[in-house]
Amino acid sequence: MSKPIHVLNGPNLNRLGKREPEIYGKTTLAEVERLCEEAAGPRGIVFRQTNSESQLIDWIHEAIDGSAALLINPAAFTFYSMAVMDALKMYPHPMIEFHISNVHKREKMYHQSLVSPVATAVMAGTGARGYAHAIRILREMLEDGRD
Repeated sequence: MSKPIHVLNGPNLNRLGKREPEIYGKTTLAEVERLCEEAAGPRGIVFRQTNSESQLIDWIHEAIDGSAALLINPAAFTFYSMAVMDALKMYPHPMIEFHISNVHKREKMYHQSLVSPVATAVMAGTGARGYAHAIRILREMLEDGRD
């Protein structure tokens, strides 16, 4: 059986649909999870969200051995967590850094990602529906042998 795609979400994403809908939209995290499940098909996903940096790092460590690919929205940890970046450096499979909003159109503090240099690809500004697109891209990478 093939390994699943892990989808890891950082702080405040549990508030999707309620938090700043003008930036993040009205889609809830539960709806995002359903979109990801549909996009993953039989490969399946492991879908998680945490507000804790240490928990996110532990889940990245699990994904290193237990996943085929990784879709990560580190949220605020993107811009200041060297610990998350160091954990992601160890990730040996295709990885997409994902952001719902276009971080480059926002305040300057959102312009410098610590994650981008270690990710296979970066997606931003596609809204919550972009999660499903990212899952499909990861599946294609796996099918093309980008592991």
